[in-house]
Amino acid sequence: MIEPRILEVRTKILKKNDELAREMRERFVRAGVLVVNMVSSPGTGKTAFLKQALARLLARGEPCAAVVGDLETDNDARRLAESGAPVRQIMTHGLCHLEADMVEKHLEGWDIASLRYLFIENVGNLVCPTSWDLGESVRLALLSVTEGEDKPLKYPGLFNTADVAAITKIDLAAACEFDRAKALVNIEAVRPGMRVFETSAKTGAGLDAWLAYLAERRRALVDGTPPPPRRSV
Repeated sequence: MIEPRILEVRTKILKKNDELAREMRERFVRAGVLVVNMVSSPGTGKTAFLKQALARLLARGEPCAAVVGDLETDNDARRLAESGAPVRQIMTHGLCHLEADMVEKHLEGWDIASLRYLFIENVGNLVCPTSWDLGESVRLALLSVTEGEDKPLKYPGLFNTADVAAITKIDLAAACEFDRAKALVNIEAVRPGMRVFETSAKTGAGLDAWLAYLAERRRALVDGTPPPPRRSV
């Protein structure tokens, strides 16, 4: 009798979250802001990757901002702020994912319409964030070469619901004996046809291609082109 009750409560919570996320997405689209939800395990290099992206966008005159989720500390927010972009920290105090209402609350007082890009750096976790829509237009799954090639097979929920993937720390691939071909095969097995960027925050590899992709997605958003369908878990 306990399990059905848990499922019922979870369904109601997710429904409420999804309704708010849908409203947020509509507001973002009206404002012309492309929102990117970045999901990975801890230590993948999300913050370094995002910091470089923010700095490059600002250098090109592209207004952007970020909110970042962690269980505790504002360390990542302070690192990201070094890019020059406005950043806000969300501390979940033990919760393993961000939820739509958390993001909405931390956007209060920001002129979202003045931005072109808003990045959400989710809590480092490959499971919990998968089910929670944050109103994003793009969900990015990140995998580092230090984690191994089998992560897409072990955590198919994330890669199956992501719009695009990035392999990070590619500069360390040889030292880690990372099998690039196998990783790409595994991603393709879970999410056929998904675009994959091979990146390095240290060398800058792949970042220009990533930003070009974001520009394409934002143009489509502004033009009213329907986005690719989002898969469910």
